[in-house]
Amino acid sequence: MAKDKADKKVFDISLLGRLFNFVRPYSKFFYTSLLLAILMAFIAPIRPYLIQLTVNKSINQSTPLPIWLHKVLFLEQNSTVFQFIIHITIFQIIFLFVESIIRFTFSFITSWLGQNVVKDMRVTVYEKIMSLNLSQFDKTPIGTLTTRTINDIESINDIFSDGLIPIVADLLTIIITLITMFSMNWKVALVSLVPFPILIVATYYFKESVNASFTKVRNAVAALNAFVQEHITGMHIVQAFAAEDREFEKFNTINIQHRDANIKAIFAYSVFFPIVELVLAISTGLLVWWVADNRLDAGLLVAFILYLNQIFRPLRVIADKFNVLQMGMIAAERVFKVLDNEDVMPPIKDSNTVYRQTFTEGQNADNGQRSTVNGQLKGSIDFEHVWFAYTEEQYVLKDISFSVDAGETIALVGHTGSGKTSIISLLNRLYFIQKGIIKVDGMNIDDYPIEKLRSSIGVVLQDVFLFSGSVMDNITLRNPLVSRESVIEAAKMIGMHDFIMQLPDGYDYNVMERGSTLSLGQRQLISFIRALLYNPSILIMDEATSSIDTESEILIQKAIDTLIKGRTSIVIAHRLSTIRKANKIIVLDKGEIKEIGSHEELLASGGFYSKLYEMQFDKGVKEVVSDKL
Repeated sequence: MAKDKADKKVFDISLLGRLFNFVRPYSKFFYTSLLLAILMAFIAPIRPYLIQLTVNKSINQSTPLPIWLHKVLFLEQNSTVFQFIIHITIFQIIFLFVESIIRFTFSFITSWLGQNVVKDMRVTVYEKIMSLNLSQFDKTPIGTLTTRTINDIESINDIFSDGLIPIVADLLTIIITLITMFSMNWKVALVSLVPFPILIVATYYFKESVNASFTKVRNAVAALNAFVQEHITGMHIVQAFAAEDREFEKFNTINIQHRDANIKAIFAYSVFFPIVELVLAISTGLLVWWVADNRLDAGLLVAFILYLNQIFRPLRVIADKFNVLQMGMIAAERVFKVLDNEDVMPPIKDSNTVYRQTFTEGQNADNGQRSTVNGQLKGSIDFEHVWFAYTEEQYVLKDISFSVDAGETIALVGHTGSGKTSIISLLNRLYFIQKGIIKVDGMNIDDYPIEKLRSSIGVVLQDVFLFSGSVMDNITLRNPLVSRESVIEAAKMIGMHDFIMQLPDGYDYNVMERGSTLSLGQRQLISFIRALLYNPSILIMDEATSSIDTESEILIQKAIDTLIKGRTSIVIAHRLSTIRKANKIIVLDKGEIKEIGSHEELLASGGFYSKLYEMQFDKGVKEVVSDKL
């Protein structure tokens, strides 16, 4: 047990050391805050001492004044009581003003330091999240990463503004005040601090109780956040199935748990603060009794009452600050777990270089043929005995081998879960394969700089994600190197320009969160323009979605024809027209390639594709372009 505690202590120190790596750029401010904490601790006993002298002088009790005080107050040895009180009152007002400035500076610097550390940590964590392999997002809830980036890092700010440095300041103040009390009259100090152990014990139990309550509060808050986020996102499902009452009851249950956890924390505060006041009252009573019984001077009594308040006031909040510190350290531990994640992609260089070849340069060749300016890839693809699993040995692709010549179009067909999406994800190096090799232009894709590989591959997915912002922002991804003219030219090539101009504000129309103001087909057409701007050598396309209107369907078909012309294209095929246009079709089932060939060849063979075709198409509508496989 002792060893575990020692290990925990070492771990905490190590964690604090890592945290202070983010403080180093602001070390001057950190050391300044520590110096101010020490200064505040040393000046804290001065005012009660000055009040003691004032009281004793006013009732003509002889109290020798230090020589330094005579000089500071500009007093002569034979000064009258009135002169003394006037001088010392003016000095106390000035001293109080200076002390207030010091405390303000201390508070501002600690908060400023915390906010800058938080800013730097948030940037570091976000960069780390951006570098993680896509598999990490499959295993980690988005809400968890959001909490690490926002809430947990914000808790780290409290380590500086309300935790570590303020605790140091409070402890130093208590220690200096105790030393002052014992140096003035150790017997009076000892008597007045008799109830002090009661406060120490109460503080310990308060800290433990509040810590446990806050842990439950944080868990309840996390549950509330997750529940509300999920149900607001899926509100159309809740309402469609008339499940409002049931879901509200679930929400109410979680909300009650959050309330109960908070009430337990409130109860701990409600008990602790009266105990502090009670112990302070007992200490004050003992102090008054001892001073009166021993006929000590009244100034000493007043000074010690003020000293007791200087001890008990920080003790009221120091346990709370320890909890804040502990919560901040727990948050820091969670954040560093994200930073320690080694499942990252290779470094990505400045993505703006993707656009340094302008859109018009990419269209130099006649009839849409690919330009080889700036060493673009030709686009041949080879999968050689590729095995892939998202988790351990549960392979979703098994011994996949096929070749695509530059400029060819292949179609991937198969039932849901057959491995079609996995193939296109691997080509873009969103995941790493366990066995085999994937080559582009005869070179292993692992040997390409990732920015070179991905800048040469355009992706149009069936589930199009649009960011909140304008149509222009979503096409260019806010890249300043992409001109408005090149976007308009690409939109005209896709046949999308007229539609965009019909929108309110045209290219500046706000599509809102996830493109909610646009239809499914309209969102996909925007993604086509985005892909065309990249001017890719290889096009990966999860073809048009279902349930789109006729006008969008015509535009999408035209866009597909424009995109695949002269490019190496891998299409997850849903439409019969695309299947027939493909140079070859790869038929997948349960992660394995069943057949490869043209549409006519595969139908003539009477194999797996032929049976799949018969299941998916009615004989009377086989020639209808919009039917799906």
